[in-house]
Amino acid sequence: MPKSAKYLLIGSTEAYSGKSAATLGIAHQLRHKGLDISYGKPLGTCPSESSMDQIDEDVRFIGEALQLPSDRLLPTLLRLDDASITQRLHGHDAKDYQQDLKHYTQAAVGDLVLLEGAGSLHEGHLFDVSLAQTAQVLGAAVVLTARFHSVLAIDAILAAQQHLGEALAGVILNDVPADQIEMVDSQVKPFLEANGIAVFGILPHSELLRSVSVGELTHRLNAEVLCCRDRLDLMVESLTIGAMNVNSALKYFRKARNMAVVTGGDRTDLQLAALETSTQCLILTGHLPPAPSILSRAEDLEIPILSVDLDTLTTVEIIDHAFGQVRLHETIKVKCVFDLMDKHFDVDRLIQTLGLEPAIPA
Repeated sequence: MPKSAKYLLIGSTEAYSGKSAATLGIAHQLRHKGLDISYGKPLGTCPSESSMDQIDEDVRFIGEALQLPSDRLLPTLLRLDDASITQRLHGHDAKDYQQDLKHYTQAAVGDLVLLEGAGSLHEGHLFDVSLAQTAQVLGAAVVLTARFHSVLAIDAILAAQQHLGEALAGVILNDVPADQIEMVDSQVKPFLEANGIAVFGILPHSELLRSVSVGELTHRLNAEVLCCRDRLDLMVESLTIGAMNVNSALKYFRKARNMAVVTGGDRTDLQLAALETSTQCLILTGHLPPAPSILSRAEDLEIPILSVDLDTLTTVEIIDHAFGQVRLHETIKVKCVFDLMDKHFDVDRLIQTLGLEPAIPA
């Protein structure tokens, strides 16, 4: 690898802050500037479905989305799971992962080695490869993604600055509610900049990026697909529970968009009402089959119906959990990320900060 190669770590202040999306968007923009990128995820959290390689599934997906050649994808150094942690705790794993990290990067090629960090500032510390430790070993700059759920996010960013020191190149404020964009731009950004924290982007909230596919819900709920198995790629953005009378339910159904409706298998009236609104799937609890007329109408409208052998409360809890932990593994989300980053991320400032020389001038 050329000695002049740069390293950039993408981290986050907390899990599910949009780190993978930011990594994908940054890599896409840097490549459009003519830069040769290698990508890897030293700490794996999404194991490969194949036993034949050591590529994390997130790495594989981003590699395919960016059309990176295989020699630009780095294998996962360590999988963060219960088994690996137990091995470490019992003294069965005394490996020097910092040394491994140095060897691991020797396989990378290109102008920039872009590495996706773990889910938080401290994950990997047990193995001496937390975000700060990795940055120190590699001499890497760090860009943090921070989900801006409220102004309390500022505390986490300031604490991260103290923890990372000069390694922190800047932050991306992600998932900012529409009614707070102006405040974040006029108040939060100047405050952070005045405190030495560059703000490379302010990304607005996107329902699509927080959505989950019907297929993913099917998997998590261990559901039976009663119809429209070929439409499991539909994206669900909201959840509605059909447990009231049909007139009241219609008021809620008409307000929601791209929803999953959870209701009893015996509530034919609510099922029919849901099918006539912005519904992406019907989820029937109690493992009760729907009426033939409902199945027929759902087939006509191409709306999947799922049947679960669960009560309503458990079903809703599983779906809520899915919304909070969605991954980026859908093509429609990739396009959304590219569009958001093109509009709201200052890639030229990042390039300047890293001291890179793009082949395509700004």
